[in-house]
Amino acid sequence: MGAVAVVRSRTVTGAEPCPAARHDVAVGPAIPAPAPPPTDEQDRPDEQDRPCLAELHESIATLLASRGQWRQAYQHLRSALHLRAEEREPIRVPEQLRHEVDRLRREHAEAREQSQRDSLTASYNRRYLDQRLGDLTGDPGGLALALVDLDWFKHVNDTHGHLLGDRVLQRVVEVLCDGLPASAFCARYGGEEFVLVLPDVAPAAAVAICEAARARVEQHPWDALVPGLRVTVSIGVTQQGRG
Repeated sequence: MGAVAVVRSRTVTGAEPCPAARHDVAVGPAIPAPAPPPTDEQDRPDEQDRPCLAELHESIATLLASRGQWRQAYQHLRSALHLRAEEREPIRVPEQLRHEVDRLRREHAEAREQSQRDSLTASYNRRYLDQRLGDLTGDPGGLALALVDLDWFKHVNDTHGHLLGDRVLQRVVEVLCDGLPASAFCARYGGEEFVLVLPDVAPAAAVAICEAARARVEQHPWDALVPGLRVTVSIGVTQQGRG
């Protein structure tokens, strides 16, 4: 299917177009990518022609964006930006392209967040844990790590099934995270093992945080899931960087 790029209404109503735009409107099934900015000063467009050329590139970008050709639209926008570099008037970004860029940014952020999370419990995964520990190691503020292990979790799975076992793991993560400091986080280390990372926390405070977390898990109303169900955890704490 052919396509027509319209620069301005005045261009197609008989009014005289800008000299630089007389032969640049492309009609046909495809719109070629813009040429790279000229390097020879003699090949550069006259200063009076730059606004018209920039306007042309912006209009082509709008057309391409409406057809979903985002890469080509972006190339024309870059050409327009180069031409308007010395002007005060800001470049006109097509609304369709702006929305598409915003959507891609959101999807990228969501994909990155998902890649850092455990798919079952939504706690951070081992990969994220390793990355953060590499960043936090040697922090002069100190770093406390707590290894959390669910007691007799195999018995829960064997007795009530893996589906309920998965719900227990999810609930344990929620309960553990409920009282953590803002800078702390929980990561899944193994099947029923989790790590609480507590940056910039003194040893006594780390022990108190972990004891509170252990008590929250023990006191949680687990029988709401299954009558008679009881879940407890054991926590070991280690400290780095503070005495």
